[in-house]
Amino acid sequence: MGGLSEVDELIQAGEPAGRDGPTGADALTEVAAAVADPVRREILSMLRHTPLTAGEIAARFPVSRPAVSRHLRVLRESGLVRDEQVGRHRRYTLVATGLSTLATWLDQFDTRHPGWSQRLAALETEVHRTRRDRSRAASVTTPHPPEEETA
Repeated sequence: MGGLSEVDELIQAGEPAGRDGPTGADALTEVAAAVADPVRREILSMLRHTPLTAGEIAARFPVSRPAVSRHLRVLRESGLVRDEQVGRHRRYTLVATGLSTLATWLDQFDTRHPGWSQRLAALETEVHRTRRDRSRAASVTTPHPPEEETA
């Protein structure tokens, strides 16, 4: 296909997303579609606090278990949740980084505080660096108290 990356070639060929999430340019579309449904947004909110089994998730909704199972599949295929087999149960965990593509895209429309995420991250780095430097300087310049002799 001349000059296209492997990901671009798969996208053009119409390959479906992998089990652990979309690849390439489709990631934003798949994540946006996944969070468009209120049930899926509620599932993401529930998983923010702790991993849950499919049964625990389904018990919190008035819809059928197969319907919840389909919602979980959409979230998994979009890369927003990860599942693992634990005994006879599937435990679902939030993949917080899955939302970063959407958040980055949406950030361009935030005219109230442009670039605040990056600025706050840089400030956090500087605070940690300053604390580390002060701690090192204090340990080098602080004399140890003289040891007392005991009789």
